[in-house]
Amino acid sequence: MNLHDNAAQRPGTSLRQLPVGGFVIDAEGREVPITEDMIQRACSELEENRQASDEPD
Repeated sequence: MNLHDNAAQRPGTSLRQLPVGGFVIDAEGREVPITEDMIQRACSELEENRQASDEPD
């Protein structure tokens, strides 16, 4: 069974919200599963920051 099969069994569950195989530890010490959406947001922020730093003064 893969992530796509698992999501198909749970109607209304977005693939982007399924864990992708890792965790982060929050401020209270709890494990929070890393989701596709979290990775996409982080990549978008990195790209925005990279583009902003490339702009001439």
